[in-house]
Amino acid sequence: MGLIALAAATALLCVGTNLGLWIAGRVFQGMSAAVVWTVGLALLVDTIGKEGIGQAMGYAGMAITFGTLCGPLLGGVIYGKGGYYAVFGLSFGLIGIDIVLRFLMIERKYAVYWLGEEKPAPPVEEAHEKSDLTEAVSNKPETNTSQANEPERAPAKRKRNLGAVMTLLSSQRMLVTVWAYFVLSLILTSFDSVLPIFVQDTFHWKQTAQGLIFLPLEIPHLIDPLVGFIIDRYPSSRRYLSAVGFFCAVPVMVLLRLVTENTMSNKILLCALLALIGGCIAVGIIPLMVEVTFAVLSKEEKTPDIFGKGGAMALAYGILNAAYAAGSVAGPFFAGFIRDNAGWSTMTWALALITGISGVPILLFVGGFLFKRSRCCRKRDLNED
Repeated sequence: MGLIALAAATALLCVGTNLGLWIAGRVFQGMSAAVVWTVGLALLVDTIGKEGIGQAMGYAGMAITFGTLCGPLLGGVIYGKGGYYAVFGLSFGLIGIDIVLRFLMIERKYAVYWLGEEKPAPPVEEAHEKSDLTEAVSNKPETNTSQANEPERAPAKRKRNLGAVMTLLSSQRMLVTVWAYFVLSLILTSFDSVLPIFVQDTFHWKQTAQGLIFLPLEIPHLIDPLVGFIIDRYPSSRRYLSAVGFFCAVPVMVLLRLVTENTMSNKILLCALLALIGGCIAVGIIPLMVEVTFAVLSKEEKTPDIFGKGGAMALAYGILNAAYAAGSVAGPFFAGFIRDNAGWSTMTWALALITGISGVPILLFVGGFLFKRSRCCRKRDLNED
């Protein structure tokens, strides 16, 4: 349904003849794309499981990066060779292929019936009923059963009443992950809005060169699967990888203020610094995508029925996607306002400041509170990871 809505929104852009239709098409296109992205990540988690989710998220991150990189390049070439409608022909073709692949896909919960690798789990509500019944029987006193069980059920009921969204955001690690994802989106969209204008004013580059300047930011995302592999091999590294990515980006962003003149050395310096920033983002973003899975699993381990029958994995990635969207809205205003009023150097300082500050809670809370984990027993630490 998300892909069909995406096709309809793209068709609205294709036939639009005024600004109102184009804006409406972009709004619906963004909403439907958000559905596809959120559900896609949830399906990925369901299929891979937590043992290999790091590398899987690495490939997902690399795919979205290459899509972002190849889209404008392909669009420009096809527009130049085939015209306006040829570009939309490619879009409709890709959406159609994606719809066919979604119908061909067999979800893991159905595939296990034929693979014979594992027995399918009973329905969630049935499992919870059996668990509650077993607990009630084992703890049954001889006098008053209802009074004995009432205190144990009360906390779970109160948590359910708060709502799944509030329950997720009550997790410190989830809240920090959402904030960090917002900051990464803000950084990326800040460069999206300011960098083309900066190279035009400083180096007098035309549109083609303005587009190519984003290559140094995107190419480092080739290491996304490698970062994911490290996370799978060493689960506790999520905290440190993401924190290192944020902290290392701070001095690099500050050094961007050295790019001030139209010289070859300044052009090389800008490309090198952007590549380093892209590498820092690649190291920092994949642990955050994986952390969402473990934050949800941690909540479910403490209270198995806290999110009800369907769980909250898709909802968690929906919240993450909403944080990215919020950062995409804030980034151009944040960077554009500062550059217009205080200049390029101040803008780089501002980006460095918010990145460095965000690295502190990442170090403290991703994977669980750092100092609390050091005092906990190893068994609980292993279960959490």
